[in-house]
Amino acid sequence: MKTKIRKRLIALVVLPVLIFTGCYYIIEFSSADRIYRDIDTVPYNKVGLVLGTARHQVGGGVNPYYKFRIEAALQLFKAGKVSYILVSGDNGSIYYNEPNTIKKDLIAGGIPENRIFLDYAGFRTLDSMIRANIVFGLDSVTVISQEFHNERALFIASKKNLYAIGFSAADISGSPGMKVQFREYFARVKVFLDLIFNTEPKYYGNRIVIE
Repeated sequence: MKTKIRKRLIALVVLPVLIFTGCYYIIEFSSADRIYRDIDTVPYNKVGLVLGTARHQVGGGVNPYYKFRIEAALQLFKAGKVSYILVSGDNGSIYYNEPNTIKKDLIAGGIPENRIFLDYAGFRTLDSMIRANIVFGLDSVTVISQEFHNERALFIASKKNLYAIGFSAADISGSPGMKVQFREYFARVKVFLDLIFNTEPKYYGNRIVIE
């Protein structure tokens, strides 16, 4: 009896670990050949897709994930690796608007306003990738975010008729980075659940042409 209980307890511990690590590394390995870190080797795409995040971190100060994504987007545009920028983020209230905030910083960095398009309904990475294809009519895009986020976005894109490559913004080390990486395990399990249940974006809307 004790042996059976022990086996069940072990299974309860081992099975979740296998699921979480399996989901994590399937996504990592499937996108490895489409991740770029060097601006000189990134192929050209008409559109670079910046995945939104909050400008300020809890406790004050600029969110480094935000800062590095802005820098990566500016680098791509100025190197001629993209001709337009699509900013996809959360616009959940009148007090919180990721796309507009990012747009202002991109313009301040030298990207002309008419080269920036906004997706106000990018509430999740899933929404951003599907809407890039269906609402904005893209069949190819360069995703701009941290590498772990790019890997997840590229995996979703590959399942949703969108060919995507990723340009990796600088990442964060130390305790803040560890917390985000830990949450990424849960996010990747959620990707597979979304695919199983065919989860759709919160909104679609009218077609928008980037030109």
